Amino acid sequence: MTSLTIGQLARTLGMGASTLRYYERVGLLNPLTRTAAGYRLYGADATARLRFIRRAQDLGFSLEEIAQLLSLSTDPGASAGDVKHITREKIADIEGRIRDLRRMKEALAALDARCDGHGPTEHCPILGALNQDDLPGEETQ
Repeated sequence: MTSLTIGQLARTLGMGASTLRYYERVGLLNPLTRTAAGYRLYGADATARLRFIRRAQDLGFSLEEIAQLLSLSTDPGASAGDVKHITREKIADIEGRIRDLRRMKEALAALDARCDGHGPTEHCPILGALNQDDLPGEETQ
């Protein structure tokens, strides 16, 4: 069986060794063994696991959610419904962030429209609005 040092594994995937050590600290990655000198050695499955982690991060999953997905992937009692539930929660979270981003964009656009970009900053309507309690397009709570 071929084993890779942390440096070899990091280079293979274009990641930093510090990232792999962090993943180890949070329980996402475990070395197969350690040498007598204490060097971490990883098995071939580590590469696939790290690619899984990277793809999941690209889709917006947090490291905690990735840990759940990895756990489900090896749990013989888990179902695809469990994975789907986590995915649906992530979709709802993303939709909420999109709503928040749209609201921020509308508020910024309203501020931008109020400013002609000329004159001293003391008369800037954008800075003036940021010093007020309510911004245009902001819901009061």
